[in-house]
Amino acid sequence: MNVLQEIAYTAKATATGGREGVAKSDDNRLDVNLSTPKGLGGDDGQGTNPEQLFAAGYAACFIGAIKFVAGAEKIKLPADVFINSEVSVGPIEGGFGIAVKLAVSLGDMDKTAAEALVEKAHQVCPYSNATRGNISVELSVI
Repeated sequence: MNVLQEIAYTAKATATGGREGVAKSDDNRLDVNLSTPKGLGGDDGQGTNPEQLFAAGYAACFIGAIKFVAGAEKIKLPADVFINSEVSVGPIEGGFGIAVKLAVSLGDMDKTAAEALVEKAHQVCPYSNATRGNISVELSVI
């Protein structure tokens, strides 16, 4: 288990009502209604869901890790970096699990160099470190 050497930031949020409820951060910057997708037996309402929030958070964090590694290695990143992320949920033995796919676009960067950068980012990204060995995370450069 990786133990934090020091705490740089702590996000605080409260969820009520489960998948049919609301989630709010303590500073009110996040305030979302939650709905259960039809694939999970819900009504596919207007709210978001935990998997969408995880997909967005992981993608944003991973771009931060790419920028961190690129900065350390003095690599100039293209302006149009983006990640298409997917978080899937389904049954596993004893409950439910998730799987992640991150399709990383580094613009016109050489594909071999981009793949190396993505792999290094995967080693420093907090989401990657939290999920490593626990869930399937598939990385690709598009």
